[in-house]
Amino acid sequence: MTDQERRGKILEGLKEAYWSEVETALNFIAHSTNLDGVRAEEIKQSLSADVTEEIGHSQTLATRIKQLGGSVPGSMEFAPTQTSLQPVEDTTDVVSSIKGVIDAENQAIAIYNRIIKLCDGFDYVTQDMCIAILADEEEHRTLFEGFLKEYERRS
Repeated sequence: MTDQERRGKILEGLKEAYWSEVETALNFIAHSTNLDGVRAEEIKQSLSADVTEEIGHSQTLATRIKQLGGSVPGSMEFAPTQTSLQPVEDTTDVVSSIKGVIDAENQAIAIYNRIIKLCDGFDYVTQDMCIAILADEEEHRTLFEGFLKEYERRS
């Protein structure tokens, strides 16, 4: 693969990650607003706080896309993919929300791992940035896996 082809693949990955972060923020807003019940409060607070982090990730990715000579896409290019993180009709179904978050984090982790491998030995700045974001995504997944353990034990 030529350097130009590799840079193109990295830009594709960064745009995929960018959209993933934006979509996650949208869905976190929905869940942190729609969930009901006493048991939902901690989940709602966690998701609400994470919206800022997800938007921060998308801004970081957008900046890097521009630095690499790419163009940050607008909303007409958005194609949603997070089917498992869609709000559910039963607003007290906290477990479905938690599982959706875990699934979304797993998807993001896979995207960042692909970008990191593409960058290896070629683009250390992008690689370092993606490693830092990957750590955030893994931390968030671990938090929600802990929530899921507690909820499943109570059921």
